[in-house]
Amino acid sequence: MTVLPEPNAELTKMVHSLMPLSAVLGLEILEGSPDKVLARAKWSAERCTTGGVLHGGYLMAVADSTGAACASLSLPPGAIMPTIESKTNFFRGVTEGIIEIATAPVHIGRTVIVVQTDITNASGKLVSRTIQTQAVIVKK
Repeated sequence: MTVLPEPNAELTKMVHSLMPLSAVLGLEILEGSPDKVLARAKWSAERCTTGGVLHGGYLMAVADSTGAACASLSLPPGAIMPTIESKTNFFRGVTEGIIEIATAPVHIGRTVIVVQTDITNASGKLVSRTIQTQAVIVKK
């Protein structure tokens, strides 16, 4: 497991205010720049499916929220960016501990931004990988 920094209270508060679901998900932002967003969340029974395994929908929501946070840091002024496509591969379940979320841009274009989000478990093993595409809509 990598040693992660403490949550950045200012970034976490900003993300929670822009995306209230991220607060419900328990997402803590550790660092954020146009090149990378690092976050974490804790395993919790109410986020699980059968057998105490974190629900795939929960993992996808965490990835989407962190991916959107990363993409938003590359937007031109006044632009918005809905997710228009998302694909997740799941590799292993999480039954305890903290998940670590790392998002980085794959492509930053004029009309779309593509990001990749890797979620790892407390042992540093890959849990899931999500690739999502955000449309860049500039309000006029």
